[in-house]
Amino acid sequence: MTDAAKTVRSDSYLTLHYRITTLEGEEFLSTFDMSPATLQMGSGQLAENLESCLVGLPAHERFVFQLEPEEAFGVHNPRLVERIARAALPADMELKENSVVEFGAPNGATFAGFLRELAADSALFDFNHPMAGKPIRFEVEIIGIM
Repeated sequence: MTDAAKTVRSDSYLTLHYRITTLEGEEFLSTFDMSPATLQMGSGQLAENLESCLVGLPAHERFVFQLEPEEAFGVHNPRLVERIARAALPADMELKENSVVEFGAPNGATFAGFLRELAADSALFDFNHPMAGKPIRFEVEIIGIM
């Protein structure tokens, strides 16, 4: 089967360019100015909702999707915004407002929180995805399907 006759399946291996922006054009992530990305569909490298947009698409064309928050990175969950006492944070953790801080989970995994506010005795972290609550524009150009 020629590459041109293939379409993306839920288990395809892809080479592609993609860009995620707000509807106003604020860029969150783009591969168009660098080497294309390669990913295995279904592996978690790309959000499941974004992967679902790719299924059935052919290679060598550009597509643009406009997704509401529920279809993209979810709605902003206020329960994922948490004030943590500075004394409860690791002493060697670098704390800088408006930066992303990595945390270790007991199982060895890591997760990130956005440090919104830093006070003398506490820090306010947002553990939502940075694009949560925002409608997005998802642009993709599939270069190859394997």
